[in-house]
Amino acid sequence: MRYDAWRGNRRRGAGRRLAHTLVYARRRENDLAQLDRTPLLTSPHNPLLKNVRRAIARGSRTVEGWLVAEGFHLVEEALRSGRPIRRLLVAASAVSRLEEHIRRPERPPLTVVADRLFEQIASTQTTQGVIALVEPAQWRAEDLFRGCPLIVVLDGIQDPGNAGAILRAAEAFRATGALLLKGTAGAAHPKTLRAAAGSSFRLPWLEEVGVPEARALLAERGLILYAADARAETSLEEADFRPPCAIVFGSEGRGVRPELASQARGVKIPTSGVESLNVAIAAGIVLYEAHRQRHGKP
Repeated sequence: MRYDAWRGNRRRGAGRRLAHTLVYARRRENDLAQLDRTPLLTSPHNPLLKNVRRAIARGSRTVEGWLVAEGFHLVEEALRSGRPIRRLLVAASAVSRLEEHIRRPERPPLTVVADRLFEQIASTQTTQGVIALVEPAQWRAEDLFRGCPLIVVLDGIQDPGNAGAILRAAEAFRATGALLLKGTAGAAHPKTLRAAAGSSFRLPWLEEVGVPEARALLAERGLILYAADARAETSLEEADFRPPCAIVFGSEGRGVRPELASQARGVKIPTSGVESLNVAIAAGIVLYEAHRQRHGKP
């Protein structure tokens, strides 16, 4: 290319970059102006706030069926996962941080809440000042059993922090889905969502599943059933997780309920000096071994 032609192209490229910068600046100014015109919500009796407060208190979804996801990380994870955000609730003092966390041409509908009110509805002691109301995926049983299934079964795990951590480990080690049996903390619980750190938006799961239904789902598809049990005779490295299978993790106090344990192959994690591990840690170790057998090291 001749120098004069290259120089002309360079000038035109610089002009385009300047035009894009000006367009972005105007768009950002328009966004900020729009935020300035957003009414400030100050009434604790507002129906939207009451709806969100009730969902957080109950550890459930809103009346519309939306998940209550708190914190900028979960907002970003929902957007990354393609989950629609139906509304953002933002504390007045956190509005200025939206631009750095949500870089999208179209921002979800926004409600700005007075700081004192936001602190009353937030589920965390040190809130980041943002709550997203996220439309969850409508998973079906078929979504959990794709390919060579590896199903994680949560049996009576009432701590939402543990439940969420297990869902996170399940996605990390390529489980195909999760069944949350009745008596387990819900996947929609705000604390479960936080502990799952976005995995709840991507890993297929079904909750409030009865034991007979779970057994039928697994048996119909010919899955081998394993149960994590510190008293089992088979150690982790002796188990074969390569065929289609499901692994049950029970509560730390009670373990896997007899109706499932009697149908499962017990498997234990060899330990030294302690009788058992936290259930989320145990699930991570077992799922790592299943992944190692199936795919090699992550």
